[in-house]
Amino acid sequence: MTTLGFDKPLYVLPFDHRGSFQKKMFGWDGALSPQQTAEIAAAKRVIYDAFTTAVHAGVPKEKAGILVDEQFGFSILRDASAAGYSTACPAEKSGQDEFDFEYGDDFGKHIEAFHPTFCKVLVRYNPEGDADLNRRQSARLKRLSEYLHSNSRSRFMFELLVPAEKAQLDQLKGDKKAYDLQVRPRLMAEAIEQMQDAGVEPDVWKIEGLDRREDCKKIVAAARRGGRNQVGCIILGRGEDDRKVREWLTTAAGVPGFIGFAVGRTSFWDPLVDWRGKKITRDAAVAEIARRYQEFVEIFETQNKPVHA
Repeated sequence: MTTLGFDKPLYVLPFDHRGSFQKKMFGWDGALSPQQTAEIAAAKRVIYDAFTTAVHAGVPKEKAGILVDEQFGFSILRDASAAGYSTACPAEKSGQDEFDFEYGDDFGKHIEAFHPTFCKVLVRYNPEGDADLNRRQSARLKRLSEYLHSNSRSRFMFELLVPAEKAQLDQLKGDKKAYDLQVRPRLMAEAIEQMQDAGVEPDVWKIEGLDRREDCKKIVAAARRGGRNQVGCIILGRGEDDRKVREWLTTAAGVPGFIGFAVGRTSFWDPLVDWRGKKITRDAAVAEIARRYQEFVEIFETQNKPVHA
């Protein structure tokens, strides 16, 4: 077993969206034809070309990574691995409130087919929510955690979403911003500790943006408690606008333990929509996605540059 944790800088461009991408970007529901699958794969190739463009323009290759799914990104995963980039691949079934494996009991075979740097899960888990649901999810996630740490070269990346329970929102008169600021940070730390206590041991926690530096510190403290000193945290974009994502990245970048980010839709959505709508060329879409990704990288790179006397 490798040492638990990953604490080197990690700047991820995620485009593992499946159900949401298919429905919202393309307007397609249900089973896809081979032609439709190829069209989605081609759109994802635009994002990957933007990623490689950004690396060639100066994003440090050893800190850069992609997160893409097997369904639409099979060839991208192969290309990225061959080129020596960090890769991450999702293990969860898309678009479900309860975590389950995309490929059922065959999850291991699919991980080993690509040997991604990270196996990633997206989990909705509110520690004050449905206890049975939380237990079911924890049991599946423990199975994956144990598999990765004992049988796989891939590390474990855990994307934690803590959606508000109705009672929690009711107490705040439905104010979601108040929930994000006043309640969610505490629940996230509790969720991390509950997962750890259940035997779920991520190397990297992928965390919803936090508005306060002290909340970032509390999340790192939870992630690294009990001798887990090398576990890293990265900030996700949650599809927010550019200004909000920059705020979150700037807040996290100065906190030891926050090693980077994974910002997807804020980087690629509008340029892809414009390209598909024939408002801009493919080259222009690639250039714009690359520019956005580079600017997010720069927030972390600037924050973490050594200060010379």
